[in-house]
Amino acid sequence: MHGQGRPIFSFEFFPPKDDAAAAQLMETASELKDKLKPDFVSVTYGAGGTTRARTLECVNRIQNKLGITTMAHLTCVASTQDEIRSVVDSLVAAGIENVLALRGDPPKGEATFQAQAGGFAHGSELIQFLKQNYDLCLGAACYPEKHPESESAKTCMHFTAEKVRAGASFLTTQLFFDNADYFKYVEQARAAGITVPIVPGIMPITNVAQIERFTKMCGATIPSELSDRLHRYADQPGSVMAIGIEHAIEQCRQLLSQGAPGLHFYTLNKSHATRSILTAVAPERAVS
Repeated sequence: MHGQGRPIFSFEFFPPKDDAAAAQLMETASELKDKLKPDFVSVTYGAGGTTRARTLECVNRIQNKLGITTMAHLTCVASTQDEIRSVVDSLVAAGIENVLALRGDPPKGEATFQAQAGGFAHGSELIQFLKQNYDLCLGAACYPEKHPESESAKTCMHFTAEKVRAGASFLTTQLFFDNADYFKYVEQARAAGITVPIVPGIMPITNVAQIERFTKMCGATIPSELSDRLHRYADQPGSVMAIGIEHAIEQCRQLLSQGAPGLHFYTLNKSHATRSILTAVAPERAVS
């Protein structure tokens, strides 16, 4: 994942819910392009019809109007094999060559994931289907603190290795806040025979309630010292953002200095925190 001897930097967006949010997303993407020159951006995938259409529209516009290499997320949720084929055909027609293939989370209101009849039950099955039928660069997700549904870290690693064997050429981690978790995970992955790049996923903390909701959903943890600092200033949004940015800067500096192949930022469709972090970590990439 190193580009010409340097780390790869990428940003993740989610599809907007309405036209105003769509305009804001394009403004954010354009600003990040002009100021930080990302190697690529990604757009998460909505399983519902309207949200799915917005994902495809965003991917198309970011790549073909803004000129940023774009990676589309794709999940197994509520989709048959034929429906997935139709979506991927649309992506290929738009010139998209990069896909992050995921099982996906259960739909709202459902406690467990249920495969659609005629669909796929695991991310590895989706990756294998894409590898056999398309000429795409395929990525997959991994979990330094294990997937919340996995029985154990060993079981979680087994499924991650399955994704790589099926055709994933890189892995992007779920968010984490303790770099020790990332480095331990990489060591365990290498011991399991996984040799592809493992890119750390970074989410700058900008809101205490929001980040606690996210970590509860994905099984990540916030170190107690960091959590205490955040709660001390929970009613001061500016202070929370400053603490979150400071922590992310230190995270990113250590990750890069110890060999991480790049950084993938979960931007939440906003540019300020990501710009501040990457400007501090890689000033050579920032355009004043």
